[in-house]
Amino acid sequence: MTIDKTFDPAAIEAKWYAHWESTGAFRPERPDAEPYTIVNPPPNVTGSLHIGHALDNTLQDILIRHARLQGKDALWVVGTDHAGIATQMVVERQMAQKQQKRTDFTRDEFVAKVWEWKEESGGEITRQLRRLGCSMDWENERFTMDEGFSKAVIKVFVDLYNQGLLYRDKRLVNWDPHFKTAISDLEVETREVSGHMWHFKYPLAGGETYTYVERDADGNITVQEERDYIAIATTRPETMLGDGAVAVHPDDERYKPIIGKLCEIPVGPKEHRRLIPIITDEYPDPDFGSGAVKITGAHDQNDYGVAQRNGIPMYRLMDEVAAMRSDGAPYAEAAAQAKSIAARKQWTAAEIDALNLVPDAYRGLDRYEARKRVVADIDADGLMIAVESKVIQQPFGDRSAVVIEPMLTDQWYVDAKTLAAPAIEAVRSGAIDIVPKSWEKTYFNWMENIQPWCVSRQLWWGHQIPAWFDSDGKCYVAETEAEAQGLAGEGVALTRDPDVLDTWFSSALWPFGTLGWPDQTRELDRHYPNDVLVSGFDILFFWDARMAMQGIHFMKEVPWKTLYLHGLVRAADGSKMSKSKGNTVDPLGLIDQYGADALRFFMAAMESQGRDIKMDESRVAGYRNFATKLWNAARFAQSNGIGGSHSISAPKAELAVNRWIIGEVVETVEKLNKAFAEFRFDGMADAIYHFVWDQFCDWYLELIKPAFVDGEKQDMDPESQMVAGWVLDQILVMLHPFMPFVTEELWHALADPAAPRAYDLIHARWPEPKAEVDADAKAEVEWLIRLVGEVRTAKNELGIAPGAKMDAFVRDASPATEQRIARQQSALARLARLDSVTPGDAPEGGSVQLVVDEATFVLPLAGVIDLDAERARISKAIEAATKEAASLSARLSNAAFVEKAKPEAVEKARADHAEKTAEAERLTAALARLG
Repeated sequence: MTIDKTFDPAAIEAKWYAHWESTGAFRPERPDAEPYTIVNPPPNVTGSLHIGHALDNTLQDILIRHARLQGKDALWVVGTDHAGIATQMVVERQMAQKQQKRTDFTRDEFVAKVWEWKEESGGEITRQLRRLGCSMDWENERFTMDEGFSKAVIKVFVDLYNQGLLYRDKRLVNWDPHFKTAISDLEVETREVSGHMWHFKYPLAGGETYTYVERDADGNITVQEERDYIAIATTRPETMLGDGAVAVHPDDERYKPIIGKLCEIPVGPKEHRRLIPIITDEYPDPDFGSGAVKITGAHDQNDYGVAQRNGIPMYRLMDEVAAMRSDGAPYAEAAAQAKSIAARKQWTAAEIDALNLVPDAYRGLDRYEARKRVVADIDADGLMIAVESKVIQQPFGDRSAVVIEPMLTDQWYVDAKTLAAPAIEAVRSGAIDIVPKSWEKTYFNWMENIQPWCVSRQLWWGHQIPAWFDSDGKCYVAETEAEAQGLAGEGVALTRDPDVLDTWFSSALWPFGTLGWPDQTRELDRHYPNDVLVSGFDILFFWDARMAMQGIHFMKEVPWKTLYLHGLVRAADGSKMSKSKGNTVDPLGLIDQYGADALRFFMAAMESQGRDIKMDESRVAGYRNFATKLWNAARFAQSNGIGGSHSISAPKAELAVNRWIIGEVVETVEKLNKAFAEFRFDGMADAIYHFVWDQFCDWYLELIKPAFVDGEKQDMDPESQMVAGWVLDQILVMLHPFMPFVTEELWHALADPAAPRAYDLIHARWPEPKAEVDADAKAEVEWLIRLVGEVRTAKNELGIAPGAKMDAFVRDASPATEQRIARQQSALARLARLDSVTPGDAPEGGSVQLVVDEATFVLPLAGVIDLDAERARISKAIEAATKEAASLSARLSNAAFVEKAKPEAVEKARADHAEKTAEAERLTAALARLG
């Protein structure tokens, strides 16, 4: 077929993706070949393609297409995550539009509505991944709630429980009051907000006093007074109601007289105010505030650690919507019980959990309303010292946008520390290779200090926990209710735990659960362990590490051999993208404008190990131009009788230019192979880009372009036609993983009309030129390119028209150079517009001198330009560039400018300075060339 004049990515993309998918091109059907497996990080079923997905999936597709071209049995597992909170939120919003809410329905009815939504609207992102060109195995698409995967999830839960590695415990969690569930750290967004710090007096028990002394750095006393209180500062006064102690640092001399004493929480009915101990712990900072901190273990992460270390009771103050508790006995009774517990210094979790230590007047109030009341009451009692405005870090639910409440609740936990040990060893031993290596330290630090993993969520959508309780609260864990009943005994009434499992728990099984486990399937035998996992570094702990733990534990092998961690895609100024900032980029919009190939190549070219990517739409546009250049090169080839090759090996060649380009293919393949082995995506893109644009399009096609004799275009020599066709084939294959659409189109377009391609490019073979780099040909053509380049540069600098014909005289040329001049006379005449190159001295008069290797080429300028005027022009330009460079240098030497100006302004000044300095140097060299 004739290649169209205009390159239209949209039409090509739609055609070829539909063709690939309909012909099963993405299925691994090479049973005798070496397997190669990637599983995609399953996007949320509610999601839509964002720029991070575009990066992550482009990198995976490059690897899988490359493996396919290498002849491997390449499997890219695709699927979506059921996304507990996100999906439940979407469905509840739709119900709200009909004036319905979840609790209007039974659990089963609501879950049925979610499945209905999933079938009708879920999975939009999978359609968008197709637009990106992702060659995933759609025939075996998985879902974390499908029947087979759910079977794996339940089995893992039960097995871990029976092995003593999963248990129920009361611990502090991130509580989302909107969704009424615990959430993971990844679902918490910390923001800076304006708040207050309140300073209160906690009176010492019985009116006791002590001498409070403060000293300066030299030991001099700055404050000395009798106090009957200890000062506390807090940003959350409502949590004072659940204090279990006040802590000070053991080295803080100010409070040594009162260590072990009791102080009074200054809120609530005076006759029932609780007394709490003053203890020592390493956590308080003596130099921050008063140096004393209240310990509310049930509502603060740091306090929780102090309470655990020191055996301090932890009292929960709030309910599931973060309102002050209204259950339980009246406050007077609860306070008395708390006093009794404190006196005996031992208690059960049930005893503590039953205590509602919220004074009756505050019960049922929203936490912020309670805060106002607590502050007002303490102030009225004369126990407020001060209040200061303060910017505080506050946690918000990333979906609910409400303030997260740290809260002590009953949840299910995995013994992550035990599971982490083999996963740590796997990385240390090299069984798992983390790329880049710089992430290993972070991995080890987190894994070696890992905390129990909370895996339960208080939702309706998800894998319901396979645990049943009898009336006494005894738990029975089993894969089915019938099995649980068997454990409990006949006639024992059982109630199933209403909670569901965190989606990270199920997705941790992705590398083997998607291959059929717990059944011993052919796919599992063949494709586990996976070869590589491509992941953003931001989910290293939430997903990657957990896959490593679960994979090693249940499969006795690592889940993947290589873990490749890429950076984040950031806005052009380097800031993090967010909808609130309005700086997000829609990858589908970029595809509409520039084509999927251009976006994919941008992602590869910008992916440098260990660095984030700055979004630069102009670069995407540039790679669209790159695709267009290849397109036009193919049109040129087709118009000159150049078609597809019928050989994997390089053809025989006699001409230096053809031997050179074959060698360039050999070197480019070597560069690509090395970059693929090292996961250097930027190196891959750089190698193929410069070969296609510079060596092939800009030079090779120009060098073999048929000459015109007496106005008639000559035929291209058969050897060059054959070699050019072979090189084009190698380009299309090498470029295919990065730009699959344009390459597939040209692969077929360049085929011999009488002998169409026997297979699609997606199933071609990775280049094996079976040729050597011809050093002599390489040296000769690179010499020719340097000489032509020098002539063109000189003409440009001197304002001479590119097409102006000139003569050249050469001095000090070696015999080898003289032979090259003789062989390349035609090319020099056509590309450098040199009518002649004559050995010897040039005629007297103005000239430009060019040194290439050992020889000096002199181009007379008489009759070509006005030398005096040209010298004056260049001198003036040098003066202007030098002056501007000096001005910029002075600005950059000014510390005030560098420190106070916007970073982008400083960066621009540096770039401008470098540009003007280089311009002055270039013009000075041009002036020196004028003889």
